[in-house]
Amino acid sequence: MPTPAEYQRFNRVRWTIYAILVISYMMAFFHRMAPGVVAADLMQAFQTSGAALGSLAAMYYYVYTAMQIPAGVLADTLGPRVSAGAGSVVAGVGSILFGMADDFAAASVGRLLVGLGVSVVFVGLMRSNTVWFSERRYGLVSGLTLFLGNLGSILAAGPLAALLGFYSWRAVFVAAGLISLVLGVLTFWKVRSRPEAAGFPSVRAMEGQADHAESKRHWWHDMTAVLGNTRVWPGFFINLGITGSLLAFAGLWGVPLMRDVHGLTRGEASLYTTATLVGFALAAFFMGGFSDRIGRRKPVILGAGLLSCASWLALLVLPWQPGWSGFALYAALGLSAGGFVVTYAAAKEWAPPASAGMAIALVNTGLFLGAAIMQPLFGWAMDLTWNGAMLDGARVYAMADYRNGLLASLGFTLLAVFGSLFLRETHCRNQTLL
Repeated sequence: MPTPAEYQRFNRVRWTIYAILVISYMMAFFHRMAPGVVAADLMQAFQTSGAALGSLAAMYYYVYTAMQIPAGVLADTLGPRVSAGAGSVVAGVGSILFGMADDFAAASVGRLLVGLGVSVVFVGLMRSNTVWFSERRYGLVSGLTLFLGNLGSILAAGPLAALLGFYSWRAVFVAAGLISLVLGVLTFWKVRSRPEAAGFPSVRAMEGQADHAESKRHWWHDMTAVLGNTRVWPGFFINLGITGSLLAFAGLWGVPLMRDVHGLTRGEASLYTTATLVGFALAAFFMGGFSDRIGRRKPVILGAGLLSCASWLALLVLPWQPGWSGFALYAALGLSAGGFVVTYAAAKEWAPPASAGMAIALVNTGLFLGAAIMQPLFGWAMDLTWNGAMLDGARVYAMADYRNGLLASLGFTLLAVFGSLFLRETHCRNQTLL
């Protein structure tokens, strides 16, 4: 057992590692949500339709989705230090290219590189958490991680809208790219993938427990085992529906809806998506800890799915307006979706510890596949009934157009509720070790 001084040093090292990785994750959230605030600027700069703008914003999600299983493999084999460090560097280059793009093609390449870079950061961070923190607190740490990550998305709403009053959207993305480059350097310098690499015993050894056995198989066999594990897959569909639809709306279409339909300025409209993201962050933090306390995963996830369906339905049919009713509905979308954080804990509890990164990556793939589908689908659905209205070179949509997209979002969330019915309860324990 470590002495108090050694444990204090251990705490200092692990929280330094956590801070670097979670700030990198905050930048991933910023890149994810920022297009919603600059949607009109992008339409004007690149002369795009709603569907094309959705495809540009979703370029991030396309590559992010494709990279989730490889990200899990990289996190489990190379470790978070290498995977997350290289990812931050690539994301930084992509953001700078996006900010300097002269045409739609160059912007798409920049957005793709951003998605490629940040795709490995979250899984690396969650994998790092599995070895630097106690299993008994994984739900709480996961909630804290999502809460802090969402602060990055909150910065990409109201604060970004205010910043755009002083700087161009191009300057903001170039600056964000430089920050990501610095974080990449810090990751290689300070982060260690395991306590043993920093001269400490494992967390389990500190708690007087035997270490988990390392996998002696090639990573390919571990990956195929995770992909064939039917008890991990429900989390994929839950995130596809609940979180994918939320991110598509908050990250692109939530601000234009308030601007086009209700005549709000960009700054005023961004306050509503800020309410969504604050609700999302708070719910992710509290639901993770709540799940740990009650010792259950499924009721939290199923309840969140039902609340999410109710929120989308209310946005569709209730006679809401800007003001308290609009804020309440936008916030409800975020609050109800926060239960998705528990899917990560459930996934790792149905997989061997050596494959935790791959299991988390599989569940996370659903989230980004959902957003990748929903962002252009929402725009395409609106284009179907668009009446040709334009303002300053950008399309203007009516509420009837937005209802098409909201209906698709509701459909995706119903799919998530159906998926949650197949989730098997873990009682917050790794079922492969019982």
